[in-house]
Amino acid sequence: METILLIDGENFKGKVKEVFVSSGKTRPVWHEYDFRGLFDKVLAGVQIDRQAFYFARIKEHDDSKKKSKKLIEEQRLLKTHLERQGFHVILAGRVRGQFEVGTRGKKVLVFKEKGVDVRIAVDMVANTCDKKVKEIILGSSDSDLQPAIREVKERGVSCVYLGFESGPNKGISYTTSRTILIRNSEVLEFETIQPTLLK
Repeated sequence: METILLIDGENFKGKVKEVFVSSGKTRPVWHEYDFRGLFDKVLAGVQIDRQAFYFARIKEHDDSKKKSKKLIEEQRLLKTHLERQGFHVILAGRVRGQFEVGTRGKKVLVFKEKGVDVRIAVDMVANTCDKKVKEIILGSSDSDLQPAIREVKERGVSCVYLGFESGPNKGISYTTSRTILIRNSEVLEFETIQPTLLK
């Protein structure tokens, strides 16, 4: 049986971005960020058999074609980058554009994900019921995943919460078997993939 790492992509990116902003830096260029290096460091000594990032599929939005095209291109670059680093990328659900009232009372178009947490929960329970896994490491701070975590644990599979020291989800930490927190310094350490040193 396997140990698998399941990462809620946008949720995880949001937490990484928070660390950069609080440190006075701009967010990293996602298709240059060393996700592999970060996970290898924080999960040192843990044999991961499979690892997957989950993202919602982005579609062009009629009211903001330029912005949605940019988001689609950024997702394509990130998907290729993650696959090169050995991650499986699962596109589930979709990103919907919807108008919300902004700070000055003006309507602004906001893009929100729908369906990613459901797909992660289904995969967690399906892998458990099929007796494919012994441990799930969950890289998400989404409280909606707590029922799936409880179900997995009741069926004898260990579930580890991989969170961030800057703002761990206490509910998920309480529900999972154990918690591993990523330090801010570790997040910043892997801003870009280090070039290979030539001998």
